[in-house]
Amino acid sequence: MDVVSYEDLHSHPRLGASWEGFALEQIVQHLGLREQEVFFWGVHTGGELDMVFQRRGRLWGVELKFQDAPRMTPSMHSALQELKLAHLWVVYPGKESYSLARNVRVIPLTELAQIEG
Repeated sequence: MDVVSYEDLHSHPRLGASWEGFALEQIVQHLGLREQEVFFWGVHTGGELDMVFQRRGRLWGVELKFQDAPRMTPSMHSALQELKLAHLWVVYPGKESYSLARNVRVIPLTELAQIEG
């Protein structure tokens, strides 16, 4: 499928995966992490988290969502409980930041300064 217009881009079946890859690269660069310091977390029961990193002896998580208004998912609950995350950021292409739960915040990709570790 050729992408020659804005409409083509937004209807492309790989748009979400492509955006998530771009966002992950931006976050890793923003945090000054090396490739070997960034991990994907997944378990055989289906729970997964796009990015986990360690700073100051604690684990921090990032979930990437190409959605208008991300919500808590079973995977996020599982990651918080299993990994005992200090905080989980849900990064999306929107414009508003908001809290989803204790230690879980949705932020726009344009507001990476909110991610710390």
